[in-house]
Amino acid sequence: MTSLDSRLPFPALNGLYAITSETICTDGARRLVDAVEQALLGGARLIQYRDKTTPPALRRRQARLLVSVCHQLNARLIVNDDPTLAAEIGADGVHLGGSDASITAARTLLGPHAIIGASCGRSLDRARVAAGAGADYLAFGRFFASKTKPQAPQADVQIVPAAKAEFSLPVCAIGGITPDNAAPLIAAGADLIAAVDGVFGAQHMRDAAAAYVALFRPPTKR
Repeated sequence: MTSLDSRLPFPALNGLYAITSETICTDGARRLVDAVEQALLGGARLIQYRDKTTPPALRRRQARLLVSVCHQLNARLIVNDDPTLAAEIGADGVHLGGSDASITAARTLLGPHAIIGASCGRSLDRARVAAGAGADYLAFGRFFASKTKPQAPQADVQIVPAAKAEFSLPVCAIGGITPDNAAPLIAAGADLIAAVDGVFGAQHMRDAAAAYVALFRPPTKR
């Protein structure tokens, strides 16, 4: 994996975290790259390549293309669930769920500068384990009805300020979040708002991304 030091400066872990949807991953590399580019032009600075179904060779090709477009536009690429793929294509990190590789193993493979995120559901106990193992951000949710994980237990918005009070790590909120319902999560302290269908299911992806990004801007003084 290429050292992240050679790519700095990168923006902080804050704002829109756009996660690729199954539809754009299984419909060819060109559509995927075009969609991610639109999200980046809309203001996303963190992209997660999440693909559960594409054959391995195509996944490697897609991931390499996404690394290129992300770095051209001063953004970071995180690979979902697969530290080996992240290392192979020079991604900026990996996101791990509860049943994936351990944070310790991913850190050993990817090195000290990689970004390693952890899914914590609605559990501060899981967050404590992840933080203790060296996670770089903690993801909580789902907060609303989700097309990606409809059966996931619902988290309460109060877990966000609780996590912010306990951990000195960025907190990511995920699960059915739209520009219309994200504001209370940001007000509660969420550093990152993750969106799948809210960006990549939109007709105009650049505009959809920009709508999320605008929520992180301070109000204009009159």
